[in-house]
Amino acid sequence: MIELFLIGIGSGNPDHLTLQAVKALNSVDLVLIPNKGAGKADLAELRREICAQVLTNRSTRIVEFSLPVRDADDPDYCHRVDSWHDAIADVWKEAIQAEIGENGSVALLVWGDPSLYDSTLRIAGRVAKDLKVRIKVIPGITSVQALTAAHNIPLNEIGAPFIVTTGRQLRENGWPVGVDTLVVMLDGECSFKSLDPTGVTIWWGAYVGMAEEISLAGPLADVSARILQTRSDAREKHGWIMDIYILRRA
Repeated sequence: MIELFLIGIGSGNPDHLTLQAVKALNSVDLVLIPNKGAGKADLAELRREICAQVLTNRSTRIVEFSLPVRDADDPDYCHRVDSWHDAIADVWKEAIQAEIGENGSVALLVWGDPSLYDSTLRIAGRVAKDLKVRIKVIPGITSVQALTAAHNIPLNEIGAPFIVTTGRQLRENGWPVGVDTLVVMLDGECSFKSLDPTGVTIWWGAYVGMAEEISLAGPLADVSARILQTRSDAREKHGWIMDIYILRRA
């Protein structure tokens, strides 16, 4: 039996790891670190830094693997993602079997929390279809929590709901009916540009919780251009960007 630990690591800040995460990391035989290529080398390096700071079990091995690239030419979004997850699952299976065979424990370090807008659990489910795997999720601090902490704000208003959505959903479907507060994740297109900014406030953050953290807030009409420029500059500087924002209508 293989024990597969999916460990939430927040946004890469070692201080965001829970005690449960540290204990789990030190209990496994193997830590797998995905490498997304030269343009996103910092993501692998952050995982290495976390291991260097909290890993005290000398028998735990760290192995890196190359992450498959999503087929950008596939026009069907769902099929494109589904095929990509299949390819990642195959790489996971190969790495696990090569390193620990059919028995042992392995961990993957997951940004934020494995349960919120992350595909790791779906990929792990694919692996479990072919290997005898018991999946264990170790929750982490989400980027939503890190963003509200960065701006010192509560997520909800009194007696009011909020929705967590994606940039694609916001662009294609507009502002959801019946809710005034939106958390927007996975938005490489800055989809707030598609909205009427009248009466809308935005709280935006990139690399939240990390040393490189950037945060901006204010009326959307006033700060939209500044966010776009800041985001562009940060992405050029680091080669990648992870950002998130909250929108609220008056």
